[in-house]
Amino acid sequence: MEITESLIDHLSKLARLSFEGEEKEKIKNDLNRIVGFMDTLNELDTDGYEPLIYMNQEVNRLREDEITTTLEKDEILKNAPKKDSDYFRIPKVRGKHSA
Repeated sequence: MEITESLIDHLSKLARLSFEGEEKEKIKNDLNRIVGFMDTLNELDTDGYEPLIYMNQEVNRLREDEITTTLEKDEILKNAPKKDSDYFRIPKVRGKHSA
């Protein structure tokens, strides 16, 4: 795989990053090293080895879901700085945030 300026520009756009000058050259060198390492791994003979799906043989031991009440609503709200009937009151949040 050849790492080109256009590939770096495309990847940086996808990652919402920007690279200029020396940074772009450093990223290009790093990506070339990564691809070279992958090529080295592809040269290994893996015949006879099962693919590793899990890191260990342990099985998750999950508990049963049980509906329980741990705290009563009144008990929770008694420490609230401000409350309104059954809810916490918080200051209004205004303004738009860009994602």
